Amino acid sequence: MDLFWVCGCCGALRPRYKRLVDNIFPEDPEDGLVKANMEKLTFYALSAPEKLDRIGAYLSERLSRDVARHRYGYVCIAMEALDQLLMACHCQSINLFVESFLKMVRKLLESDKPNLQILGTNSFVKFANIEEDTPSYHRSYDFFVSRFSEMCHSNYEDPDIRTKIRMAGIKGLQGVVRKTVNDELQANIWDPQHMDKIVPSLLFNLQSGERTESRSPSPLQASEKEKESPVELTERCFRELLGRAAYGNIKNAVTPVLMHLDNHSLWEGKTFAVRCFKIIMYSIQSQHSHLVIQQLLGHLDANSKNSAKVRAGIVEVLLEAAAIAASGSVGPTVLEVFNTLLRQLRLSVDYELTGSYDGSTNIGTKIIKAHEERQLQEAVIRTIGSFANTLPTYQRSEVMLFIMGKIPVPGVNLTLPSSESEPEGTRMIQVMLLKSLVQVTAGFQTTNMLTALPSSFLEPLLSFSLTDDPEVRLLVLQILLSLIDRHDNRPKFSKISIISDISVLKLKVDKCSRQDNLFMKKHGQQLYRHIYLGCKEESSGQQHYETLYALLGLLSVELANEEVVVDLIRLALALQDLALSTDEGLPVYNRCAVHALAAAYLNLICQLTTVPAFCQHIHEVIEVRQKEGPYLLPEDVFLEHPKLPSSLEKVESGVLFLQSKITEVLGGSGYNTERLATPYIPQYTDEDRLSKRKSIGETISLQVEVESRNSPEKEERTPAEEITFETLKNAIVDSVGMEEQERERRRQVVEKFQKAPFEEIAAHCGARATMLQSKLNQIFEITIRPPPSPSGTISSGYGQNQSRSVPIYEMKFPDLCVY
Repeated sequence: MDLFWVCGCCGALRPRYKRLVDNIFPEDPEDGLVKANMEKLTFYALSAPEKLDRIGAYLSERLSRDVARHRYGYVCIAMEALDQLLMACHCQSINLFVESFLKMVRKLLESDKPNLQILGTNSFVKFANIEEDTPSYHRSYDFFVSRFSEMCHSNYEDPDIRTKIRMAGIKGLQGVVRKTVNDELQANIWDPQHMDKIVPSLLFNLQSGERTESRSPSPLQASEKEKESPVELTERCFRELLGRAAYGNIKNAVTPVLMHLDNHSLWEGKTFAVRCFKIIMYSIQSQHSHLVIQQLLGHLDANSKNSAKVRAGIVEVLLEAAAIAASGSVGPTVLEVFNTLLRQLRLSVDYELTGSYDGSTNIGTKIIKAHEERQLQEAVIRTIGSFANTLPTYQRSEVMLFIMGKIPVPGVNLTLPSSESEPEGTRMIQVMLLKSLVQVTAGFQTTNMLTALPSSFLEPLLSFSLTDDPEVRLLVLQILLSLIDRHDNRPKFSKISIISDISVLKLKVDKCSRQDNLFMKKHGQQLYRHIYLGCKEESSGQQHYETLYALLGLLSVELANEEVVVDLIRLALALQDLALSTDEGLPVYNRCAVHALAAAYLNLICQLTTVPAFCQHIHEVIEVRQKEGPYLLPEDVFLEHPKLPSSLEKVESGVLFLQSKITEVLGGSGYNTERLATPYIPQYTDEDRLSKRKSIGETISLQVEVESRNSPEKEERTPAEEITFETLKNAIVDSVGMEEQERERRRQVVEKFQKAPFEEIAAHCGARATMLQSKLNQIFEITIRPPPSPSGTISSGYGQNQSRSVPIYEMKFPDLCVY
């Protein structure tokens, strides 16, 4: 009896908080938490916050004992009580209570029972959603990051339980991120030691979910339970993590993604890598997009000697990322982005040529597949275009200049290391970089052609149209079309044909601006010349002639004033003369194609000028050709199997466009008849040095031009006239006519040296040499002979005064000149 009295007495003397804690546990754990007693415990904790830490410690002690004794019902009740206390109490003493709470959660997570792990995770997630009023200086979440990451990789035998464990791990990581990401006093969750665990765990579940979804029958058959899948939860958690990343944390968040894709060879498939970076680009703040792009570019450089499939996968990801990031994708280092891509393009060409990554063919080296390298090159070119489309006009112009500076010109600017097959390597690089320029210039819009297309870009570009390679010439023409087309008229000139009424084309024509006039005044003759020389190429095919027609059409619509129209008509007539000439040695197909090109363009320009008599003459000639010479029209020439005659020795005048007739009918409408009557003759310049087709006659023309400028046979200079406003105005107006006269004079000199007999040329040069010697003798006599004596002159026998040479030391100078 005494023993029972002592026990009862001791029970009554127990602290109140322990009695309150004990009272929340029922006799049968299945009955659940005693709510009335729980309310008493909560009221006591709020009334006496200094007891909160002791309540937590006692609950922790009971939970540990119940776990050890496998009384899991009481474990659940204890965690429910802890959760309610956490939700209710926000006093300054909460930190000590949290330590007890985290200790209990850790105890549950360390258990090998899936239900306890999930229970502990759920409690941690509830705790993570609570905003604490007081900071904690010593709390650590390292264990939770490691344990939740481990749960994300669970391989439990039962698939349902495995899914629950993985989802619990994902939720736990989400809770850790929420709890620590905005608290500067907590452990930095962005440190590599944490990111290297969190990010791969999330990517593992994304990847596993893809495999599971690929085996599932259909979304319609999925139950409500399957809709909350680890994939959706993982993606939501990953987006939340990236959305909270600040500027300095982007690198730490993206680096584990790159490592995961490398370690599991996921670049080659492309799909998963593209999906990951789509999530990244859509989740991070837009102003940080360029940081992701820079990391991808750096990773591409780091994998320079990896397989083409891996590099192509990285480039495809770059392409998608650039499209999402739009204007923020390039960032401050614009040229560095394009420099990296161009470097990869150059390396791919070198690998394709050498056949290995280290330039040798040893047994141990990786053998390169040429088709994979070509696929990579096409991907890089598309990516360059995607980046360029995000840039404003002025930056795109800089990129165009930058790429142009990278294109190797044989013997001029070798920017690439020489390889074993240098000519072929140079050609491949030229083609690839020009294809890149095609992508960059696609959709290029500018109001001022002079500033957007400076001479430093246009002249090197046009010089490539003089090469023998037909592919290079075609790419140059395509670039010119993109640059000139500002109203989307290019598709309307895709095919050469005789159109009776061009109104069906619905061309967009604007009045030519002052900047356009200046551009054509500066570069028009260059463009005409390269069109003319392009038609002279024997290797030109149907695509070349169609592109040349489109170029002529766009010049007429986009940049044509009255002077330009006259020049273009002269150019078309010059092309007709070129096709008639037998001196050039063009094949029959090329001559018929040039005839057809000239006919199609004159049919277009006559309707644009809206001069009835001009249109009538062009249509009459076209009708005669349809009856007597259909092989001179595009409908019969530009076919898969063109119908051509065996030769074009004799072409009837009735099927030709007459310059005299065109000059007459256009002169009546106010056009410059003098200029129209002057045949167009292309001017040879120093650009021909970049061509491999430089002839001896052209070399002579350069020499003769220099000599003719200094020829003593030229007329004496007229006295300098007074320069007035009228003088300058007349000089500007007459400059074009004088240029034509100068070209004609040069042509005559060249023809003289090419066709005149040797004796005549030798006599001409001998006469000039004699005259030059006589001039030199006069100069020497003046400079060597001493000046006349100041003392006077001596008379000759014929009554003439003759100067007498006196040595300098015998001369008598006035006193004022001697000191």
